[in-house]
Amino acid sequence: MSVPDETPTTASAVELLEERAETIARSIVDAEFRSRPELEERYGAAGRRKCEKDALYHLSYLAEAASAGAPELFVEYVGWARGLLEGRGIDADDLVVNLRFLRDAIAQELPGDAAAAIGAYVEHGIESLESDVERTSGTLDVDERTPHAEIAALYLARLLDADRQAASRLILEAVRGGMSVRDVYLYVFQPTQHEIGRLWQLNRISVAQEHYCTAATQLVMGQLYEQIFSSERNGYSMVATCVTGDLHEIGIRMIADFFEMDGWDTYYLGANAPTVDVVRTVAERRADVLAVSATMTFHVRKVRELIAAIRACEPCRDTKVLVGGYPFNVAPTLWREIGADAVARDAAEAVEIGTRLMTEGSLR
Repeated sequence: MSVPDETPTTASAVELLEERAETIARSIVDAEFRSRPELEERYGAAGRRKCEKDALYHLSYLAEAASAGAPELFVEYVGWARGLLEGRGIDADDLVVNLRFLRDAIAQELPGDAAAAIGAYVEHGIESLESDVERTSGTLDVDERTPHAEIAALYLARLLDADRQAASRLILEAVRGGMSVRDVYLYVFQPTQHEIGRLWQLNRISVAQEHYCTAATQLVMGQLYEQIFSSERNGYSMVATCVTGDLHEIGIRMIADFFEMDGWDTYYLGANAPTVDVVRTVAERRADVLAVSATMTFHVRKVRELIAAIRACEPCRDTKVLVGGYPFNVAPTLWREIGADAVARDAAEAVEIGTRLMTEGSLR
């Protein structure tokens, strides 16, 4: 099935979808409850509200995928949702049924062209579930051939045991023994954060445990700062930030630290930074590079808006914008569509590409 590019028709379809999202969500839930009358008796009004909230969540991801012209974003989302449901003992077939109701509600609530444009993205999601692709992987993303695999496994175990003191000692002793901070970030922190997210998705750890593990890693990162900030300066400067609404800051913090270790002067804004403040900071600091992180698909338009604001700011005209995060890994050409200068998959690649932007000017 083909999906239309992001044209004025698609853009207007997304606008209609968002305007009518609550009506569409109610239509989805009405259809689901009609098809299974026992749901009303079992869950009642509170259950309906929960289902409508879930439907709105689906619609937000659908709107972002259509706005970006990237069906793979919605396919990846439904794959994530399937893993989440299966981790909670819910059959993936229920998600297929729900997406069919979503497709039918869109056809009912949107005019023909808009329904066709948005419906194509839903069909991609349904097809991906029916073909049983993109299942969640099952292990920590290291093996015995990966550098420092044993330390990564021990670190993860100590976090999951809620022993952050032991986790911290493990890392500090490894660094004193000769392990570089770069290797700690790449081969310990990065894979364990991925695994913690996967375990939450599979319902093997709680949200509280996930937050504890992330906070513990951030504390350990802080203990390494004496070495991070000791590098010789190279004359370049960068600003690192998450977009408005994005609270997942550990990835962009790692990127800022890698730039710092490479000799850049860095200015780390952290999570949920308002666009106006990011632009002001870039202008005031005359930053050579702005590194922007988006963790969730529904943050992509915020990245697009931030880039547009940077381009419209005269003092920022020479600043290169480097983007990264989960949506850009899923849709490899998305960075071009939203106006960025480059994309990076991880902290090490971000520094390499940032340096190339300074020496080559453009990677497009």
